[in-house]
Amino acid sequence: MALGSFFQSSTTTMAAFKGFHLQRQTVFKSDKNWVYRIPSLFYERESKILLAFSEQRSSSNDASSKHLVMSRGRLKEEDNSIEWSEPERVENAHLHGHRPMNPCPLYEKTSKTLFLFFICVEGTYPECMQIFFNRNKARLCYIKSNDGGQSWSEVTDLTDVLSEIRTWATFAVGPGHGIQTESGRLIVPMYRYVWNTLCYQPPNALYLFSENKGVNWHLSGFIKKESLECEMAEVSDDTGLKYIYCNARSRKSYRVEALDKNDGAGFTVLEQDETLVEEGCQGSVVSFPAQSEVTHDGDQSQNLNKWLLFSHPSHKSKRIDLGVYLNETPLLSKTWSKPWIMNSGPSGYSELAYIGEGRFVCLFECGKSSEIEQIASVVFSYSDVKQGIREQTIKKR
Repeated sequence: MALGSFFQSSTTTMAAFKGFHLQRQTVFKSDKNWVYRIPSLFYERESKILLAFSEQRSSSNDASSKHLVMSRGRLKEEDNSIEWSEPERVENAHLHGHRPMNPCPLYEKTSKTLFLFFICVEGTYPECMQIFFNRNKARLCYIKSNDGGQSWSEVTDLTDVLSEIRTWATFAVGPGHGIQTESGRLIVPMYRYVWNTLCYQPPNALYLFSENKGVNWHLSGFIKKESLECEMAEVSDDTGLKYIYCNARSRKSYRVEALDKNDGAGFTVLEQDETLVEEGCQGSVVSFPAQSEVTHDGDQSQNLNKWLLFSHPSHKSKRIDLGVYLNETPLLSKTWSKPWIMNSGPSGYSELAYIGEGRFVCLFECGKSSEIEQIASVVFSYSDVKQGIREQTIKKR
């Protein structure tokens, strides 16, 4: 099928984002029949095609997820917009009698294989009941594609392969995206709940990984601090030593940050940074090549240093005002910038992708009166982020 046949018109609005005019484009729009939640995103550099995923639910209730859906986007260089296709169901992302949740794409570059990880939860059994009764109803699944998501394999269920999962009260992947490190390791972010002899313990973030392109999978050590939904990125120190950086949701007032020495042995928790406030929402993080202040958003792909970009609602107690934060010294938690408020008003889960040449795409939940009215996309640059942060800083003086 020709790529052009996938693309149809999508709703596009020119929205003001605190001094900027960026194209906010509707990708998934909720209506009286369906609610779209939990965005995830994959960008394929060669074809410049984006794949956006979400849950298709019959209501806002987490237990009402029915399908995973996908929209294909083509980046238009002339105006930095994206041409999105109409959503389609990913029919193979399903187990009989279970609901699919938490899409988490992951790309293996050598074989050009796209994995789509997700969990399948039995019936409408809610997460809180699994935790309370210590009855794990979730299964760890993936499908894969070698043609950019045009066709998918049957489901692979890893639940019984990884015996440790059977000891958990419940778990989930991501949501968001997985990563492949420069050494080739595949990483899928996760979190899990476990019980001791008396009660369940605070949840912990960890990751699933493969050293052989997805043939065999293993579980890493976990963060020894309460941590939930998470995303990860590869960063390095001045000597070139690589680390896996984790940014996780917390039930406290601030995000949890931790580093793993890229060996799966376990995480070291970073000093708490009060810049990254926590309302109780998923957030997204990506690493990208350090950018030159001279060339601004030019391609710095040969730069060994990596910076971090993070997106999350910036309000301390409400899901509003989606903020984008920059950290040019990723091994230090105290070096996060103040947020650029990219979307004022209701804002929920978000997902970042770096698309090269200092540019990013953000896929995020938003709306006029509620954050679950739609999932939209915005393309922006490193220069936009820097300018936005400067303007925010000036306004608060």
